[in-house]
Amino acid sequence: MGPWLADNAGQVQMRILGINDSSHDAAVTLIDEGKIVFATHGERVNKEKHSFSNPHQLFGSVMDFGEPDVIAYFENRNKKRWRRALHGGINGAYDHLYKKTSPALRKIPEIQVGHHKSHAASGYYTSTFDDATIVVIDAIGEFDTLTVWDARGDTMVKRGGLRYPTSFGLFYSAFTQMLGLTPGIEEYILMGMAAFGWPGRFHTEVEKYFPKFHYQPYNLHYGVPDWPHKIRNDQDRYDIAAAVQQVYEERLIELMQRVRRDSASKNLVFTGGCALNCAANAALWDMWDEVWIMPNPGDAGTSLGAALAVHGQHVRWEGPYLGHNIGKAYPIAPIIDELMVHGIVAVANGRAEFGPRALGNRSILADPRSEEMKGKVNTIKKREPFRPFAPVVLEEDAHEYFDLDRPSPYMQFAVRCKRPDLLPAVIHKDGTSRVQTVNQYQHFGLYEVLQRWKTHSGVGVLLNTSLNVKNQPLLDDVFDVERWRRDNPYVRIVT
Repeated sequence: MGPWLADNAGQVQMRILGINDSSHDAAVTLIDEGKIVFATHGERVNKEKHSFSNPHQLFGSVMDFGEPDVIAYFENRNKKRWRRALHGGINGAYDHLYKKTSPALRKIPEIQVGHHKSHAASGYYTSTFDDATIVVIDAIGEFDTLTVWDARGDTMVKRGGLRYPTSFGLFYSAFTQMLGLTPGIEEYILMGMAAFGWPGRFHTEVEKYFPKFHYQPYNLHYGVPDWPHKIRNDQDRYDIAAAVQQVYEERLIELMQRVRRDSASKNLVFTGGCALNCAANAALWDMWDEVWIMPNPGDAGTSLGAALAVHGQHVRWEGPYLGHNIGKAYPIAPIIDELMVHGIVAVANGRAEFGPRALGNRSILADPRSEEMKGKVNTIKKREPFRPFAPVVLEEDAHEYFDLDRPSPYMQFAVRCKRPDLLPAVIHKDGTSRVQTVNQYQHFGLYEVLQRWKTHSGVGVLLNTSLNVKNQPLLDDVFDVERWRRDNPYVRIVT
């Protein structure tokens, strides 16, 4: 096998295949000689939203880059089985293990990387930091639910954290389920609902389930016990959601202030599924000089993190466009033509985004200046009418429209909109927007679209949402494009 299979393997120059499977948001990442050459989600290929497995066709695409030298697996399977044997709980059956899906991979040696180490590596080794404090928060990984790491150079050292069953993620997921949503998947809908509620109505009751960041009186893996109120209507649900979001933010700030006081570094890497809570993330800027949240901090990103943990050193992060390639020049002129005539266009071009958010290559773009556009796009996507949309804005103009003094290229932060009168389609009920900034180096084609749109409309802002409909993954390849043309003739898709 070789000495590089040691548990603390590092600085390895080889072809490493990172895999997350048998858990929601299965994904794969291939690193070749220190470069991320391919990364995508199983759902993009088998068309099963939040898929637990990576289909064999996907591993065929991986093999097109050459056979991997080693497989980096995103968690320790025996530790996870041990936790389930001790405590019960859901998740953790390995019915779709990659060795069953792709027999060609059976002969390749495997390193099992801890779940939270995978998260930590995905964040730190894609950052530009020479030193950082890494905070990983999710529902659960083996036994860990929160970990804090000190990082310097290419070395990460775990400092402490929380263990099951106390969990930020399980707290949020339990209330997601109580409100009739799918736990582990639809937490982002609860986050959107919160803006329509009054947090004070149920704050006292919700806080009893999470009174301190390091203590919860119940195992919320099994749901919310003993909730004292009947849920009679949508406003009840909105008010509960608002209280849950507020308690989550209070505990997060309490935790981060404690971590910051004990940290030598002024840089924060925040990762794990809870890092997708963009409504809370902007508060981190008040505590840290620099904050890095990579664009795929949830479990799909652990496929990258596991590979990076084995690689053991920083890589040059060139962006999230790492998936299947519809290889054509970015269709700038057709996009502008459709926007000028119809106010909306679908785009499927270049390499698909690795992560849950469309960032220009698998996007629906629309005119943000009309309130009616929000309802129109929600109808097209078959989503709940209260759901918000994100703006994509020229980086140099972002401060004119939003309370933002730094780049935000991956929609990781929700900030106050300064011009809700001008941009009603991309403003949430609470007056905030989940902003994506774009410069010419990050995505030249999308940057040029925004420049031309600004010349036409007077604003360098567009509505940007993922190119899919509810409960379906992002469009991936030319077959998906043809299906969209057949099923959605009222929105032209350009490639």
